[in-house]
Amino acid sequence: MDNNRPTIIDFVEKYSHKFANNVYIREKVDGVWKEITQEQTREEAYRIGAGLMALGVEKGDKVALLSESRAMWVLAELGAMYAGATDVPLSVNLGEGKDLLFRIHHSEAKWILVSANQLPKIRAIISECPEVKRVIVFDDTAFYVDELQEGEIRMSTVQQMGDGFLKTHRKDFVERYSSIGPDDYANISYTSGTTADPKGILLTHRNYTANVAQGSSVISLNENEVLLIILPLDHCFAHVAGMYTMMFYGGSIAFVPIGKNALATLKNVPMAIKETRPHAMLSVPALARNFKKNIEAGIKAKGPKVEKLFNFAVKNAIAYNKEYYNAGGILDWWRKPLMWIFDKLIFKNVRESFGGRMRFFVGGGALLDIELQRFFCAVGMPMFQGYGLTEATPIICANSEGHAIFGSSGRIVKPMDCKICDEQGNEVPIGTKGEIVIRGENVMAGYWKNPKATAETVVDGWLHTGDMGYICPWDTDFLYVVGRFKSLLISSDGEKYSPEGFEDSLPEVSKYVSQVVLHNNQDPYTIVMIVPEKDALAEYVKGLGLDPASQEGKVAMLKKIQAEIDSYRKGGAHEGLFPERWLPAAVIICDEPFTIANRMMNSTMKIVRGKVEEHYADRMAYAYTAEGKNLLNEKNLASL
Repeated sequence: MDNNRPTIIDFVEKYSHKFANNVYIREKVDGVWKEITQEQTREEAYRIGAGLMALGVEKGDKVALLSESRAMWVLAELGAMYAGATDVPLSVNLGEGKDLLFRIHHSEAKWILVSANQLPKIRAIISECPEVKRVIVFDDTAFYVDELQEGEIRMSTVQQMGDGFLKTHRKDFVERYSSIGPDDYANISYTSGTTADPKGILLTHRNYTANVAQGSSVISLNENEVLLIILPLDHCFAHVAGMYTMMFYGGSIAFVPIGKNALATLKNVPMAIKETRPHAMLSVPALARNFKKNIEAGIKAKGPKVEKLFNFAVKNAIAYNKEYYNAGGILDWWRKPLMWIFDKLIFKNVRESFGGRMRFFVGGGALLDIELQRFFCAVGMPMFQGYGLTEATPIICANSEGHAIFGSSGRIVKPMDCKICDEQGNEVPIGTKGEIVIRGENVMAGYWKNPKATAETVVDGWLHTGDMGYICPWDTDFLYVVGRFKSLLISSDGEKYSPEGFEDSLPEVSKYVSQVVLHNNQDPYTIVMIVPEKDALAEYVKGLGLDPASQEGKVAMLKKIQAEIDSYRKGGAHEGLFPERWLPAAVIICDEPFTIANRMMNSTMKIVRGKVEEHYADRMAYAYTAEGKNLLNEKNLASL
């Protein structure tokens, strides 16, 4: 073992001995929460790893893993790594067919690990995967797997084979896992497709262990604390910030019980929160918005007096907390006793609905609206913005307890170099916007079978993130991320602008807007595609005495959406937040939301701009005509 550059195997060996009896995994099986210790995790990884060797898995083989987030996901991946294999985690949001086939073929996977729920997807394509030697099915008794098909084997059988292999060939097993080096590939992690073809990101054992150490420089948890993982485990954020970080601290990870489909699993989240009583959660902005809406709906149900008091309490706390780092102050001394009273009367009950132990959320995956951060801090469960990308394994910076500036993406992890560059690749002064470029042991080994993309992205060891940001001028530990460097709006005169700020802000400040995409590609004006909150709009027009289904009702809805956009213009409540010239001059009301199912959203709940623009190409062309620029055009009315 190289103490300075440990592998994931070295890491697991160290911490699963250090915290042998600490609960590491919590999972609800048949209605009962089951606990697995760190020692049991290591022993199960041995059994699976040895069983895979007995089955014929060679060092360096690619093993695809398709399953919901659950205990066996963790055990199977660790087992594959102990056998010297490279794991290829696949998103459960991939449909059967070309998306799955592409990843299996491209990664050269020879083995597939799969849960019962996902098995039909593999069965539908396996005839086109002659290179796959075996399909290993997690579950013994589920209605898909009562009868195995040719080439399939149960995980329980593999584990039994592992028991036998450890008795007769333990030396071979130890030799195999001891031969793994820090630069060996741990994962081929496919990008979730905010761009065209997914790329296979090569992450080494050292990439992961380095990033766990880097992450601990900015955020920490305590021994025996519980982290609830809502995000999919195929994403490396859940690996590092979840799996490995909690092993490192001697804490535990808990999983949301799996439903029959993704929506059913999502409905289990409140129950999982109440029953596991987590100290922290990994979340994304889309989920955080849902949590906020649920909190506000629960308060509203208690009547107008409670709602009024709650709103006043939130405003008071937001005014006191400011941007977190500058909370309080002489002029706001009187707010503190009020906060104490409101906390006992109201916010304590809100936190109880989250289990009562929640210290903080960590938000990743997309920019987190500052209003959302202020809200959760007000109720006593701060949501801290972090930033990273898979190519950086993934954590680059994060806000944390005692060290946060709302609006920023947090302190840059250490040790890691970070600079901001212009379009020519030259470093710009502190406080100037440009592309975020980083260098450290967390930078990927490259893109699998794509040397051209690798050479363009990693230059002399520096990873060009494609994201735009700047380093805080008055505290250079903090990084601000302001949008995509390469998905800028470009006006007809060549000026560039990043759209993410407005796209995140509008759905946050307006209850009538669900999702937003801005567009301007050297066009005469900017247009906006809006997914409306139809229930809220219907309630609004009923309040005006109109029928939501009538022409008058729909016109009133469109005018309300326009008024929400206009609140960012001169004289509006949000005047000055964004440059007026980039605010949309034409509105497209979308006839369907952006979802994972229609591929307009990826597995980390980020909107896939290219897919949205492709889907609404006709509507966009129409919006650049005189008729289409008119808000009350027939297509907008029809979309309501």
